[in-house]
Amino acid sequence: MKMSDETPVSSLVLPVLIRPILSQLEKHNVSASQTLRSALFKTENTHPGFAYNLVAGIMKQGDISINMNESVLRLQGTVSDLEGGEYRLNRSEDAFQELNKKSMALKRILSRIPDEINDRKTFLETIKEIASAIKKLLDAVNEVSAYIPGPSNKQALEQRKREFVKYSKRFSNTLKDYFKEGLANSVFISALYLIHQTNQIMITVKSKCE
Repeated sequence: MKMSDETPVSSLVLPVLIRPILSQLEKHNVSASQTLRSALFKTENTHPGFAYNLVAGIMKQGDISINMNESVLRLQGTVSDLEGGEYRLNRSEDAFQELNKKSMALKRILSRIPDEINDRKTFLETIKEIASAIKKLLDAVNEVSAYIPGPSNKQALEQRKREFVKYSKRFSNTLKDYFKEGLANSVFISALYLIHQTNQIMITVKSKCE
């Protein structure tokens, strides 16, 4: 089982699955947790997808078969605000804190998809919530853009926003296909793309303002 080039799940295994485990370890052994965290994050930066391949290798050795897209999407809902790491803004201004809240809110709603997709009535309500959360996130990005210094930095954020909108539209189209064909995994993958794009917005804002 190798890292997939077609889905964003490989980029989410470290922040969604492994980081919370390290946070739990830190309660018992701070030194060991920090050493492991440093090593894993350095390796992931040098070899993107390492964490995914590590988990996939463990699963293969244990003869465990699960849908990684579904599992990582569901686990996103268990990530606390404090475990946001590089996807959490530290600036105290209301605009930045509001963007933190809106990004976490969207990711949490998306994480409910695996548990709600088979209940049509509930899922339709969730889709409405997702649409509203996307709009609120974009509004929050617009508010933050006023704090971005320099034309090139503003352009970088604008590009991230366009990418996010593109994947939002793709998510909408995937939902239409799902109601025709019933392929839930395609919805999971599209939701993971949205989470990844949300994270990219946060990284961009963080790099330009902090």
